[in-house]
Amino acid sequence: MNRWNISKDLEIEVLNRDIHCVYCGINLINKVSKGQSRRNAGTWEHIINDSSIITKENIARCCSSCNSSKGTKKLNDWLKTDYCIKKNINYNSVAPIIKQELNLKSLF
Repeated sequence: MNRWNISKDLEIEVLNRDIHCVYCGINLINKVSKGQSRRNAGTWEHIINDSSIITKENIARCCSSCNSSKGTKKLNDWLKTDYCIKKNINYNSVAPIIKQELNLKSLF
């Protein structure tokens, strides 16, 4: 388990799946070297802001900028923010794991 209670198996699965930020699409790095920009640093993301949901459908990797911007906002609300509009982050640009969550929300 890592410090976010993500099992090693799930951590490996998500690291292999999310090599790009699930929101803006930049290439992620897993470890930032001294003097290297944190812009591409991969961070753990709960797509639904509930830290008790630790599943491959809710855990993703995104860049620190997107993670910081999203914070505790609901996904649909965050996609309407100036940050997402400026970066052209929308349903068509996000990773399949994010589209899956957005599609689930539209069913209710």
